[in-house]
Amino acid sequence: MNSSESDKRLEIPTDWTFKNSSVANNFETHVREQLPFYELVTGAVAHLVRHYLTENGTLYDIGASTGNITRVLAETIKSRNIRAISIEESEEMANIFTGEGEFLLADARDVDYDPFDVGVLFLVLMFLPIPDREKLLEKLLDCVKPGGAVIVVDKIEAASGYLGTVLHRLALAGKVATGTSTDEIIQKELSLAGVQRPLREEELPSNAVEFFRFGSFAGWIIEG
Repeated sequence: MNSSESDKRLEIPTDWTFKNSSVANNFETHVREQLPFYELVTGAVAHLVRHYLTENGTLYDIGASTGNITRVLAETIKSRNIRAISIEESEEMANIFTGEGEFLLADARDVDYDPFDVGVLFLVLMFLPIPDREKLLEKLLDCVKPGGAVIVVDKIEAASGYLGTVLHRLALAGKVATGTSTDEIIQKELSLAGVQRPLREEELPSNAVEFFRFGSFAGWIIEG
């Protein structure tokens, strides 16, 4: 296998990390294979953002990966003169970032946020230690302007009983339907041990309103 072919093949690390060139270079394909609803939820998040992002406003895309959210919102960002700030701590992701606006290579927990209209946490909290999730959400909600919002999309803890089994199989069926190999699905699941911990809904503020749910993933909007 030559180097170009190797770059196009995801090599799943033993411990999942976005600070890995193979993960970064294959991220766009991989995330769509693992999450069949990715495009749908991206569109839903963009729809919500447009409703809360005023002219000359500020948008934070926190944990921006390669810039998916701001790419979809490019026209809105330009036409409304939006200050869009994407935050990502992986230098490997930063090297292939193609989003709109400013880019900040940093840990989102360490950022001093300016007052903003919309903050997006798209598949971020599940990769943070539990004590840090509440702190980050509190930090963001302290900075969101009146009339603004924080949008969260994340993996949630599995339901109990037989329903939990059914929903887990639903997620597996969705991945298989994209053509992802069963070996890759299993390798990815095992690599997430100790790295990804699903969110408990009790960790969210009481005014979080759900707008999406599929299997073990859900989305909420929290108005400021």
